[in-house]
Amino acid sequence: MEETLQAPTGSVATVPSKKDERRRWFVIHTYSGYENKVKANLERRIHSMNMQEKIFRVLVPMEDEVEFKDGKRKITPKKVFPGYVLVEMDMDDQSWYVVRNTSGVTGFVGSPGAGEKPVPLQEKEVKTILKQMGIETPKLKIDFAKGDRVKVTSGPFFDFTGIVDEIQPEKEKVRALISIFGRETPVELEFYQIEKV
Repeated sequence: MEETLQAPTGSVATVPSKKDERRRWFVIHTYSGYENKVKANLERRIHSMNMQEKIFRVLVPMEDEVEFKDGKRKITPKKVFPGYVLVEMDMDDQSWYVVRNTSGVTGFVGSPGAGEKPVPLQEKEVKTILKQMGIETPKLKIDFAKGDRVKVTSGPFFDFTGIVDEIQPEKEKVRALISIFGRETPVELEFYQIEKV
């Protein structure tokens, strides 16, 4: 949000408003597994205490993880930082009190000492986290590596075993060396077609 100021010469100048300068991201610590509950508790408090002008967003950083089980592609949301919640706020005594006294919040990360206000995240850290959350291609969870023995579970090479020679995560494929008629033959397979032996 910007305030427009009329310069004496008739030109228009823009100056960032005070609210935007004070709007920063902070990290709060919670018990692992209670991140979503803390987010809900904090959002209720923000609304009931009319703090929308000082506490803007509460995020639990998540990313999708792709897993291949029983020949099926499964997407599972996964917490990026278990035990932590991000809060975008204008830090003053009142907003600090509301957040730190929310049920499930064990404290702020980056407090210089007892009773002192915490240090906000750096802009580049925030951009990295937000970009990570906005990625459309989910992160792959691959439970095999080069050199692992795998069994083919579907397709023309069903029930053959082989050794992983190359993994191509961007294509969701592997090249495996399968013994056909006594010779190792490189075969390209989809992730869902194999399982680790």
